[in-house]
Amino acid sequence: MNWKPFHAALAGLVLACAIPAAASVTNPTIGALIWSEEFNGTGLDASRWTATDGNGCQINLCGYGNAELEYYSPNNLSIADVPFEPGTRALAIKAMRQVIGSNQFTSGKVDSKNKVQVQYGMIEIRMATPNVATGLWPAAWMLGVSPQTWPRNGEIDIMEMGQSSAARAAAGSPPPNNFVGSNVITYQQAACVPGNESCAASTAWQTKNWYISGSPLTNRFVKYRLYWTDTEMRFTTVDNGVEYNMYNAPLPVNSDSLKAPFYLLLNLAVGGNFTDATSPSQVTAPLPATMYVDYIRVYQLDGKGTVKLGNQTVPEVAGKFGVFTDNTLVNSKLVAGTTSDIFLWNSASSGAGNTPPYEGSNAIAWAYTAPGQWFGGGVQARQARDLTNYRNGTMKFRIKIPANVSFNIGIGDTYTNQNWINFPANTTTYGLVRNGDWAQASIPVSTLIGPKVALQSIFDVFMISSDANRLPGSTFQFAIDDIVWDSGTTTPPPPPPPSGPTSITQTNATTVQFATTTGSWADVHYTVNGGGQQNVRMTLSGTTNTYNLGGLKAGDVVRYSFTYWDTSKNYAVDTAWSSYTMK
Repeated sequence: MNWKPFHAALAGLVLACAIPAAASVTNPTIGALIWSEEFNGTGLDASRWTATDGNGCQINLCGYGNAELEYYSPNNLSIADVPFEPGTRALAIKAMRQVIGSNQFTSGKVDSKNKVQVQYGMIEIRMATPNVATGLWPAAWMLGVSPQTWPRNGEIDIMEMGQSSAARAAAGSPPPNNFVGSNVITYQQAACVPGNESCAASTAWQTKNWYISGSPLTNRFVKYRLYWTDTEMRFTTVDNGVEYNMYNAPLPVNSDSLKAPFYLLLNLAVGGNFTDATSPSQVTAPLPATMYVDYIRVYQLDGKGTVKLGNQTVPEVAGKFGVFTDNTLVNSKLVAGTTSDIFLWNSASSGAGNTPPYEGSNAIAWAYTAPGQWFGGGVQARQARDLTNYRNGTMKFRIKIPANVSFNIGIGDTYTNQNWINFPANTTTYGLVRNGDWAQASIPVSTLIGPKVALQSIFDVFMISSDANRLPGSTFQFAIDDIVWDSGTTTPPPPPPPSGPTSITQTNATTVQFATTTGSWADVHYTVNGGGQQNVRMTLSGTTNTYNLGGLKAGDVVRYSFTYWDTSKNYAVDTAWSSYTMK
């Protein structure tokens, strides 16, 4: 669904390493049904799905990176009877002409992030699309659960319709309602070319990745399948009982991101650079229009396939957690290239260095080559890490860097909060002796997290940057090694309190106000009548955060919880869920 044009140099990425027809996904053994969503209830199951409310600007990605024209509203989602198949109920996603702010269209989108995660198996989606004409873009797809930015987290597009005429030209320019495609997008170093700075590699680039039906696929149910193992993928369309391959051959699983769990997304976009409608006037699709999803079912495939429910981020066991180390004895640790990635942020000022490791056979070694410019990099976990058991401990690291270089050490969470600690030149700070040789620093975690970072969801587990006020004046080599979080005890400290200074107040017949008095940032999470969960950063004024939820009526049930920064204890707290019924 996150679509961008890709450089022609990528054309050989998939074709050059296609799997022979004897691969298991072409002769699969389909096992037990391990999870399904039948969409037969009275409303969307909030324990499985979150409804999107916004146009992307709320996450600083207006148009969701695709120049989409719609505003996604929970009001455009329902569980409804299917008009063309009596007796069938399905998830109905409606697109319509409706002005919200700068958007002239509304539609619907749901995802299962932190609620349902799938890894391998055969995934089957029975769905029906409306007349896409020009401008509608229905999709059933998946994103990797990693908090890393797209495309490093991986994207699997099981089905997409509404492609531009240029995209359909390679297939002989069939009508848009007879054409459906699939795609896989990953980060590939070979894709790092001018014009594709994200390094996104698309398996659909100049490759047969589609099915063309003899009659329109619209307003009738079709099955879309993904066969997925740890070595290959196969996409198919089952049309009137006959199964057709999207690609000419199975795709190799050539990225570690494709071996991780993924969550599900369903949406009906309006316009965008995937379609021929880049402005509202170019949308010709009849509106309102509804996309129906009858079910999603996940089966075991050749003995593989798992589905996990709920947030899978569990606290790391107290003791020692290795971020980058070879020989230090730890409970668990990240492994570069497997469970973590090491990033150098400014290649214009720095490159690979040759400093030997402090211990073992590996070090993060860089060379600073551009005096007067900034430098920086860090270690990112591919999955969010809960380090709450290390709140009373320390983060230790070894570094070899010239004594006259001032630098910062930092960490960051998945809420986008960061904190940095300065290490001045020629000064012993947190035990780090500045003599230009290998030395160790030990930062108390309570200091490292500062006033905002949430230990239960750490993403950037170690970062280093130059001091913006004291940029280096000469070239040098530097290296980091043996980065370890140490709880200082094998007995976990008591968990954060389950509740805090939070409240909900009905201010009038249609509105409630959520509030906290914590004096720092806070998020409120809520559902209305069992609908999709919304997550909102509250507005801080003085020491009070507030958020007003309107459009309610008597009898509506609002379930809510908070995540807030406890300034007295210096950590983030998740409160228990509560309910309020409108009077």
